[in-house]
Amino acid sequence: MAHPPNSLYATAAGVKFHYHDMGEGSPAIFLHGGGPGCTAWSDFGPVAPLFADDRRAVLVDILQYGKSDKCTISGPMWDFHAAKIVALLDELGIARADFVCNSWGGTIALNLAAKYPERVRALVITGSMPVFYGPLAPLPEDGRRGRNARDVYYGGDGPTREKMRQLITRLEWFDGDQLPDDTLEMRYRQSLDPDEMALAAASDNPRGDWQDLTTELGMIEAPVLFAWGMHDAFLTPDYPLMLARMIKHGHLYIMDRASHHLQEERPHDYYSLVTGFLEQRHP
Repeated sequence: MAHPPNSLYATAAGVKFHYHDMGEGSPAIFLHGGGPGCTAWSDFGPVAPLFADDRRAVLVDILQYGKSDKCTISGPMWDFHAAKIVALLDELGIARADFVCNSWGGTIALNLAAKYPERVRALVITGSMPVFYGPLAPLPEDGRRGRNARDVYYGGDGPTREKMRQLITRLEWFDGDQLPDDTLEMRYRQSLDPDEMALAAASDNPRGDWQDLTTELGMIEAPVLFAWGMHDAFLTPDYPLMLARMIKHGHLYIMDRASHHLQEERPHDYYSLVTGFLEQRHP
């Protein structure tokens, strides 16, 4: 993976965001997942140069991750994140954008699209869990698989490079043999950040109150593409099919030979899929 081209900071609504800003044209905001050590660049670095060829790609470290503020969140968590991202858009002079998101970041974007519809043109969502139920069977580990994996990773003797490898290859990648060494190293080193370790030690308490977004999904007017891995270890494809039917303009694509991080496992295919969707004549 190439090194990020820039490292930028912006203060918005009292918090500091770290982000990367690439390319020119119609803006797209990239929000990463919530696994240990995840950042904007660790999750979207492999596809960022592709998107930057034909649009402005803004890759944001979500609050409590990467080089953004490790603030403590109180009250509804997805409302907090959505409001802060909107404040960041204001700071960057972006009135309306597409959102391309993985997991944790996708749930933020879905809530943002419901609460601030004028700021969102279209969304692409992968591996996110905005509601805590499925259509066919209980969610894996009752929807706590990600939180459980985080507790295991930081628990016991603490983080190790091998534990990070096992986490990624078991839960995030379809073919763990293809995991690049630099991606593993980036995630592992970031997971050792003292503030991130303190957040992990405090479990869910500093992350805010969990919200179920059933009502919000029905409020979304923007078109949403759920791009899912056939082998997603957190949420099987019946789950995004349910989500797509809960949204007025919901679409679903299932990618074979992929798990939770399509944009890293199959970057060119992911780019082609997402760009094709974003270039449709959305309102």
